[in-house]
Amino acid sequence: MVVPETKKENSKQLKKKKIIDSASILFSRKSYHEVMMEEVAKLASIAKGTVYNYFASKEDLYFSIMQGRMEKLNLSLKENISGPQSSVDSLRSFIIHLYMFMMKHQNFFLMYRKESLSAENALCLELIKLEKDLKGILRKIIRSGKNEDIFRNLDEEFCIDLVLGSIYGSVHRGIEKNLNEDQKINERESIYDFILHGLFSGFQNNETLPLKNKTIVITRAVETSKESAEIFIQLGANVITFPTLDIVPPDSWKQFDDFILNKNKIDFIIFTSAHAVKMFRKRLEELNEIINYSTVKVVAVGNKTSAICEKYRIPINIIPKNFSSEGVISELLKFKLNNKIIFIPRSAIGREELPVGLEELGAIIKSVPVYNVSVPSEENIAPYIDKLKKSRPDLYIFTSPSTFDNFLQILKITVPAHYFSDALIAAIGPTTRIAIESRKLKVNIIPNEYTIEGLAKAIVNYYKKNMEKF
Repeated sequence: MVVPETKKENSKQLKKKKIIDSASILFSRKSYHEVMMEEVAKLASIAKGTVYNYFASKEDLYFSIMQGRMEKLNLSLKENISGPQSSVDSLRSFIIHLYMFMMKHQNFFLMYRKESLSAENALCLELIKLEKDLKGILRKIIRSGKNEDIFRNLDEEFCIDLVLGSIYGSVHRGIEKNLNEDQKINERESIYDFILHGLFSGFQNNETLPLKNKTIVITRAVETSKESAEIFIQLGANVITFPTLDIVPPDSWKQFDDFILNKNKIDFIIFTSAHAVKMFRKRLEELNEIINYSTVKVVAVGNKTSAICEKYRIPINIIPKNFSSEGVISELLKFKLNNKIIFIPRSAIGREELPVGLEELGAIIKSVPVYNVSVPSEENIAPYIDKLKKSRPDLYIFTSPSTFDNFLQILKITVPAHYFSDALIAAIGPTTRIAIESRKLKVNIIPNEYTIEGLAKAIVNYYKKNMEKF
């Protein structure tokens, strides 16, 4: 019987993979010189002669493993940090992806660290080049952060060695502790937090503290205000967090429940905020329902949103480069949307640009509320009001129309132009800017990237350009 060519090829690929997997185990446990081809064949349950049909020598086998993995790692790192990200977001992507890649390919990691530590033989020459490429990716991120005055002005090689050392040390620790998937996710976030604080903290002069002596008021939801403040604190600002939103369940879950319980077809799910992901997941658990994501394309708008999706193991297919309604629509233009069902779990007061724009492309939109925003209780907000009244802010940051409207309501501001006359105003995006300017106010700062990190960069640039005025 003649075996079809495709079956032969698949069989050859499976056999080659078996040899590589077996060799990886042996190379990770022993030095290069201690591993014999007979051992590889025995572990793979393949004749020694068959191994040589695929690899001319032990050196050829070794480098097929190392070079293949390193090239794949470098390519995937470049893909993960492509697009208009801030240096902070690029650093996060680099750390998380490198950590998770090494934890997934543990035998390769152990092989790689042996060579990185010894680096004495000719076998290392090609690996050294690939390692330089990897370090070059990180160097570019660090240099960008320094140019933005977000990262400390430290020697680049010193920073690179410390960042990689922290990640690799954590991988060793993870392997030894045999971490499960949830623990890996928590671990990688801790690594990122540790490294980011190291790059931000310990500034030595005003040049690397671009917001020193500036008092900035940040208005956000109760649970995110402190998190948002961190980047500005590290840039030297005196930050007053002023929660103007409380995230609560919608007035009714009927729309959501009807749609989910009727097992309606879903082609796309669009998550526009981390709050939407959290409340969506919480309600599914309450209903004891599961979404089959293999038949759905998930869109996550923003890095915080994508991080929450990853935490809940929601596979992400699309992260728009531009974190706005226009950015989402631009990404979905690549698909045929006619009669496709797009499910958008969102705020009860969500704006209509996104649903309307997608409907114009022929999609069928199911936009349902999964959370609402309310004004925090007087008891919870009282300490913040007291602190604000005792200060003299230089800048107010508003992250949504609701944060602005609620700020006016909480402080009983009837003449906004008078209240903000001695301060600057920053808006996270055009929708927020329009809401503020509708009250006869001027928005001084708006970022190109509609995130807190992007806003931090825009604020630093604004003060640098207008230094003589301050």
